[in-house]
Amino acid sequence: MQKRVLWISVVFLIVLALVGGCGSAATPSPEAVIEEQPTVAPEEPTEVPEPAVEEVKLTAFHAGSLTLPMQALAEAFQAQHPEVTFETEASGSNDAARKISELGREADLMLSADYTVIDKLLIPDFADWNVQFARNTMVIAYTDESQYADEIDPENWYEVLMRDGVVYGHSEPDADPCGYRTLLVWQLAETHYGVPGLYEDLDAHCPPENVRPKSVELIALLESGDMDYAFEYRSVAVQHGMKFVELPDEINLSMVEQADFYGQATVEIAGKEPGTTMTMVGKPIVYGVTVPKNAPNPEMAIEFVKFLLGPEGQAIMDAQGQPPIVPPVSASPDALPAALKGMVAPAPAAEGS
Repeated sequence: MQKRVLWISVVFLIVLALVGGCGSAATPSPEAVIEEQPTVAPEEPTEVPEPAVEEVKLTAFHAGSLTLPMQALAEAFQAQHPEVTFETEASGSNDAARKISELGREADLMLSADYTVIDKLLIPDFADWNVQFARNTMVIAYTDESQYADEIDPENWYEVLMRDGVVYGHSEPDADPCGYRTLLVWQLAETHYGVPGLYEDLDAHCPPENVRPKSVELIALLESGDMDYAFEYRSVAVQHGMKFVELPDEINLSMVEQADFYGQATVEIAGKEPGTTMTMVGKPIVYGVTVPKNAPNPEMAIEFVKFLLGPEGQAIMDAQGQPPIVPPVSASPDALPAALKGMVAPAPAAEGS
């Protein structure tokens, strides 16, 4: 009995020792707890991606004489609006308007070498407003290789043109304002120089093969030597490094002061509807711009017009040989977008009618 009690006591002491040892090992010191905490690296700041800039394409139908100015204007505008790309189409101004009115093509901008083309072919069905923004002058362009280049001047040009073998041309009157303006110059020259029948003689010596869809196409013929002289805008001659004859103010269609004299000349060209005609009256050369009603991106198009009419756009036009109208004017100022109204003055009655 005593041995049993002794054995139980020994077992109890062994168990107690084991429990006590386990308890002390399972309780770590405060220092041990600190050492065992894992090191957490600070979180890197999350980069927020820049919102994607939506690209905008502006489609511009414009007069051929505006080809180089449009390139310069587009580059300068894109420097401020890198999201914008341009798709430009040069043609005669009448053809440019008919792309919209007859072919139903969409365009954000329409820039015409004759502001009245917009009035006659686009307003009110295809556009609401029209801003007159630049001027130009009719000249006779030529090169050093042109026949009688060392003789021609503002007083004898018509005699030189009608000499045997001399080739001269102009653009298509139904398609390009420079074409019908050439015919207006010929009419005015007959009166100014006092030479009866001069208009018919000049027309007779200019066969159909010397008439091209737009005036800038004649530059290549001058450069190749296939043509001696071409009736052009002064800006086109300047931009392409051509020599040119400066015509008298009474016939070059540049001077507001000569508007009454210019007005005695008229030309019939293709009208708004097939088979119809419209009368173009002699007047100072004035360029017009509008945003058609079917413009896919009208807001950005108006931003471009603001740029065109502002100081930077005016400086570009001046450098391209096309003096800007400052301030630009409109015969329909009430119809202008709000963003343009503060930049545009009402057109004088003589130019707005």
